[in-house]
Amino acid sequence: MNRRDFLHTAALTSALAAIQPRAFALAGDKPLRVATIGCGWYGKTDLFHLIQVAPVEVVGLCDVDANMAAEAAELVAQRQPSKTKPPVYGDYRKLLAEQKPDVVNIATPDHWHALPMIAAVEAGADVYCQKPISVDVAEGQAMVAAAKRTGRTVQVGLQRRSTPHLIEARDRYITSGKLGKVAFVDIHSYYGGPGGFPPTATPPANLDWEMYVGPAPWLDYHPHIHPRSWRDFRNFSNGQIGDLCVHMFDVVRYFLGIGWPTTVSANGGVFVRDKTSIATIADTQTATFEYPDLQIVWTQRNWGEPADPEYPWGATLYGDKGTLKLSVHSYDFKPHGARQAEHGDHLDERSKFPEDQQHKETELFAAPATRRHMQDFLAARQEKRLPVSNIEEGYISSACCILANLSMDLGRSFKWDAAAGKIIDDDEANQRLARPYREPWSRPQA
Repeated sequence: MNRRDFLHTAALTSALAAIQPRAFALAGDKPLRVATIGCGWYGKTDLFHLIQVAPVEVVGLCDVDANMAAEAAELVAQRQPSKTKPPVYGDYRKLLAEQKPDVVNIATPDHWHALPMIAAVEAGADVYCQKPISVDVAEGQAMVAAAKRTGRTVQVGLQRRSTPHLIEARDRYITSGKLGKVAFVDIHSYYGGPGGFPPTATPPANLDWEMYVGPAPWLDYHPHIHPRSWRDFRNFSNGQIGDLCVHMFDVVRYFLGIGWPTTVSANGGVFVRDKTSIATIADTQTATFEYPDLQIVWTQRNWGEPADPEYPWGATLYGDKGTLKLSVHSYDFKPHGARQAEHGDHLDERSKFPEDQQHKETELFAAPATRRHMQDFLAARQEKRLPVSNIEEGYISSACCILANLSMDLGRSFKWDAAAGKIIDDDEANQRLARPYREPWSRPQA
């Protein structure tokens, strides 16, 4: 992204922060035909926020857990204006063929992002896809290629780019020059890690475990993996770096107007967790993303106390004129030499959208950001432009986190060739940019 495009996108996002819900009426007020693939926590959350900002008719819900899909259908019938209950599916391919939606919302585990996203754009739909966009780098490349080939609009759920208080902090301190030259950024998470898992068991009748595993390496069913602990397994996810780092890394890239790093390196492992746990993600990790005159460092520690209790998950930008701390809840800017920091809090819209508190486990601090991110997505598809978190930007941020995991696995740093889409002079690492697909699934090609 060049500087002019960055400033244009920044100005656009600031303007979108003020747009009121339901601002996007379609021609003839015909509602958008929307489908959701993945009906768990964030699948419902994203869908309900979309319903808040545009005329929508939910025409299909898909999940490998039949109970989860049925519950989502009941909730949708209460929320959408028509009060109709959408049909439910266990296979996204059947949903796309029968319903032909205008928009598809994808909120599956990481390993099930690529195939549904590509199928959706090839079926003529625009897509809102959760982050990280893929479970390996080659999937991300295929997703970018599919979006370009079909001309469909794809927004990635990196909604920190649309978070009002973060945009305010950017404008007040980064764009204004008050922070000065930024040469080091600390991104971190000190949240807890994997818990215990019961022994293998027969999957419940409502859960299609074969479809759940899909193209991923096989893992026997253990209670607790579904619905919320799949992130503890590299079979299905990129761990905490793909869940939490990707958000902060992405918004830092956006605010500083930077793209690919030149070098990625990482180390870590299971240093504290009981080694008998079946979880396969690290409990300790440090990753470094090198840019000219800039280091961005990710620190993950699932044990001990956070370095700053007010910012257990966040990003700290160190400039030569001050320090800026960012989180999903607040920001603090401290000019060099100042005794007191300038503070800002997240936008609270509970009084404006009381139904937010009825959503199961809705992150109330994130609701304003998700609404605005959806608004930007809808505006982009109407205006035939790229959304603020388009698929290529999502690919860069996701792939960098995936490369960090690969660096940790192989024990060496990588130099990245962005034009070629591969690691420089490392055949073994390049072979692992695409992990094997389990039969009968076929890997998508860029």
